[in-house]
Amino acid sequence: MRCELDHLVVACKDLEQGTRWVAERLGVEPADGGKHPLMGTHNRVLKIAARAYLELIAIDPDAPAPGRPRWFDLDSPELQARIAQSPALVTWAVRTDRIAEALTHVPELGSVHAATRGALSWQITIPDEGKLQFGGLLPTVLQWGDAHPTDTMQDSGCELAELALTHPMSAGLVPMFRALRIAGPVDLRAGPKALVARLRTPRGDIELS
Repeated sequence: MRCELDHLVVACKDLEQGTRWVAERLGVEPADGGKHPLMGTHNRVLKIAARAYLELIAIDPDAPAPGRPRWFDLDSPELQARIAQSPALVTWAVRTDRIAEALTHVPELGSVHAATRGALSWQITIPDEGKLQFGGLLPTVLQWGDAHPTDTMQDSGCELAELALTHPMSAGLVPMFRALRIAGPVDLRAGPKALVARLRTPRGDIELS
């Protein structure tokens, strides 16, 4: 089993707020994504590598509430208060072709659910309460169907240089990262909890957090 960095997850109050935030920082605008019927959310996306992207995600005001907590802790009052002020990089995702094996190695990932967005379909790990594990540093794991979102994305002129992760319990994360065999420009160190994405953009080198 091997996992590769798939995408960064930026939570926002609404997609318009998130789009402005990305455009002001990176100098480009994300493209329309679509709706997630499973979770009552919707997104916009921006390609940041050949097979990786940045996702803006928000609660869809036109969708019915799901019968369970939404993914990425979006129902949390604390997160909603935070993103009311500004969008935030809250977690990240990796992809594999053996999602059941990933869950066997790292049960903290939650359980596997089937999801769709338009023509896309995938399986995804979601903790039962929708909480971000290790403050979002433990990635979500996906297994895509026949297509990947980047197949139809235009190059943005932005490239992910590094995803820098720090956590006071990084020693507890290291065995999980090794079990998942994560590949990609990811650096995990001990320190105060933080997720920082460093990108090369039309506006120079930019950090998102």
